[in-house]
Parts: sequence; C-alpha cells; structure tokens
Amino acid sequence: MHPHPTVVERELELTLVLSPEHGIPVPALLGYRTDDPYAVHITFHIHSGHPVHWTFARELLVEGVFRPCGHGDVRVWPSKADGRSVVLMALSSPAGDAVLEAPTAQVSAWLERTLRAVPPGTEGGQLGIDDGLAELLAR
Repeated sequence: MHPHPTVVERELELTLVLSPEHGIPVPALLGYRTDDPYAVHITFHIHSGHPVHWTFARELLVEGVFRPCGHGDVRVWPSKADGRSVVLMALSSPAGDAVLEAPTAQVSAWLERTLRAVPPGTEGGQLGIDDGLAELLAR
C-alpha cells in the first residue's frame, strides 16, 4: 500500500506573449504529484469554463530555468523582461502555439518544493516499481 500522494501546487499569473511589447495575463496553476514524479502539470484559465492542461517533464522546467532546453511541443528558456528574470515556455499543439512568460522566482520556489518532495534521481522509487517487482519475484 502506498501513502496518499503529496501534491505540490502553486497558483500564479503567467503572461501570454502576443508580441515583444504586448502580453495578456493568464492565471495558471502549477501542479506536481509524487505519484507522477517525472511530470509537471500546468493548468491555464483555471477559473474559466474551459481550462487548458499541459503536462511535460519536470526535468525540462528545472533545466529551462537555467538554459534553453526542449524541442518539439515544449521548449523552455530563461530570459529577462523589464529587468526581471523570467522563464519562457513555448507550447505547440494542433490547436495553436503559445509563448508564456513566468516569473523565475515563483517558478523556482515551486520547483524547489517539488524537488524536496521527490529528489532528482529518486522518481522511480515513488512509482512503487521496486515493490511490484519484489512481489512478482517472490511468487
């Protein structure tokens, strides 16, 4: 039996970048669950009737705070906006593309909480695979 998963959440306001000079605020919820230890979940438009969910590797966001990474549907890189450190996320889907800007300090603080909950390299143990294997091999 596994204990209830730990959930690490943070609401924050992202900016949907429309052009270098224009952006619109988008309320979002960052989510992380210890029973899905490799993934981060971001929900946009959280207070609307049509929330939008994205899931991608936690490692991508951790690395993207420091250096450009990712390819394809999700790319993440650090930048500056009005003298502030920000993390930019480019998301591509059949429905369209979006670039979102998030305050680095808030994203980093939330990521630190996820890394305390499940340190890097220990994700596999969270899935109970070892327990399952031991049970199978004991039969």
